[in-house]
Amino acid sequence: MSSLDLLSACVDGIGLLCPGLNGWPQARAVLLDKAPYLSEPTVLPVPQILPPAERRRATAVIKLTLATGLEAVTAAGLQAAELATVFSSSGGDGRNCHEICSALASADRLISPTRFHNSVHNAASGYWGIATGAMAPSAVLCAFDASFSTGLLEALVQVTLLRQPVLLLAYDTCYPEPLHSARPIPDNFGVALALTPESGAHTLARLSLDPTAPFTSAPADRLTNAALEALRHSIPAARALPLLQALCKGQSATVVLDHLPNQQLAVDLVPC
Repeated sequence: MSSLDLLSACVDGIGLLCPGLNGWPQARAVLLDKAPYLSEPTVLPVPQILPPAERRRATAVIKLTLATGLEAVTAAGLQAAELATVFSSSGGDGRNCHEICSALASADRLISPTRFHNSVHNAASGYWGIATGAMAPSAVLCAFDASFSTGLLEALVQVTLLRQPVLLLAYDTCYPEPLHSARPIPDNFGVALALTPESGAHTLARLSLDPTAPFTSAPADRLTNAALEALRHSIPAARALPLLQALCKGQSATVVLDHLPNQQLAVDLVPC
């Protein structure tokens, strides 16, 4: 099979923000077992890049995607305003959903305009455009627990067909009770990958898969660190962790990622 028959992209930058891991450099040390993993609540930075009015309205989803997206773009040496984007989340903004449900269950049933504005699944994409000035195409996906692998597949298709860089942002936020009992996501998790069609000075590895047979019945890769494996299992966006660990190691590998029941996504990785 030739390279033209594959869906393929180079990883030029990574952003990560999640429990106990504040940025890619720290995460890389932990994933390589050079530093211990200490699970702590995710700290969401204030998005200074937003204008004051939008900054005040920024929810966890906005803070998470801006932090991880900008980290990946900076590491890749790209211009955020020029990048097409793929946003993928299993459920969007959990707390905002909770607040709207609470308002609808109250006596007056009045919903804050800001809450309503932030309730759409593409809110993160809209704030990204406001913050960076990006006017390139943006896809916004949701595939429940398969959202990271679905977003990665979409991003690989775009890079391969359009021969342009794409920024993938996968993220999940937690739900307060009583929704938390039905969807027990414990904390916020965001990951961003800056993907390019050709290798360059910032390239870490090339990812590829066979579009005629992208899925496998083999079990998804797991992490040997019990705490990190628990994180991978508990948050849909954290299904990215085996791929991130493989990127750290700098070795050729096939990474099997959780997708749909009995159908995993097999991604080939070759270091550059």
